[in-house]
Amino acid sequence: MLRYIIKRIAIAVPVLIVVVLIIFWMLNVLPGNPISIMMGEKASEAVIQRVTQEMGLNDPWPLRFARYVLNAAQGDFGRSYKLNRQVTDLIAESFPNTVKLAVSAALVAWLIGIPAGIVSAIKKNSLVDHAFMGFALFGISMPVFWAAMLMQWVFGFKLNVLPISGYGTLAHMVMPAIVLGWASSGSIARMTRSNLLEVMRNDYIRTARAKGLKESLVVYRHALKNSMMPVVTMMAIQFAGLLSGAVITENVFNIGGIGRLTVDAINKRDMPLLQGAVLFSTVLIILGNLIADIMYSFLDPRIRV
Repeated sequence: MLRYIIKRIAIAVPVLIVVVLIIFWMLNVLPGNPISIMMGEKASEAVIQRVTQEMGLNDPWPLRFARYVLNAAQGDFGRSYKLNRQVTDLIAESFPNTVKLAVSAALVAWLIGIPAGIVSAIKKNSLVDHAFMGFALFGISMPVFWAAMLMQWVFGFKLNVLPISGYGTLAHMVMPAIVLGWASSGSIARMTRSNLLEVMRNDYIRTARAKGLKESLVVYRHALKNSMMPVVTMMAIQFAGLLSGAVITENVFNIGGIGRLTVDAINKRDMPLLQGAVLFSTVLIILGNLIADIMYSFLDPRIRV
């Protein structure tokens, strides 16, 4: 297992380099000078050129790219053009808010999606099954920003029971967690149902029933564990995606997380901040996939071989 983890980490290194290269290239082909954006309209051309030269932005792009990769490998993502602060510090300040949102949304998704998928599989083609799957499809299909604004209008303006935006208290996290978790719970419910139905057709399930075991024991002891591996992969990847920044949700609810930090960097063309946020998000996605593979081996020991 240790050898497998080391191998996966080694494979992730060129992936990170390619991601940084793509972002670096995309930001450098965009028109405009980021220094002029940073210093404002009143800055003279001479001052802009001097600062550009001091920051090494006139150097050839391969040199700047190599310098950035070497610094990033040491944990230095550079300094924000607009905020004049270390990108690492800005990410460290924003990440806890994203973690709170991601954990809350993941709990909502798992607590709703997994039971709904199990019940739908057990009650296949019943009214309960159609209701749960319809609810899941509704959550997947509805855009996150529309669900967020709808909840703000109902629970914030009309009922006035929850804060509309902001962060810091448990009440502020209720609506963002439900909005973000609802979309994820639909995918989890549908996959749990389909995998459980497929496993229930196997021979060992019929053997367990022939032995006289209760249906609940057949489902939870024999079928559920074998049907959860693809679901675990989806859950791990979804959680890693949430940690990398729920861009729309954080902006609608005014939550100062990684997603909003990334949007601000795009709007201000703050290249170091955007590169750092994207690289950090990529690392989280890779870690999410690695954790899912490790969990696979615990759910099914045959995979360890």
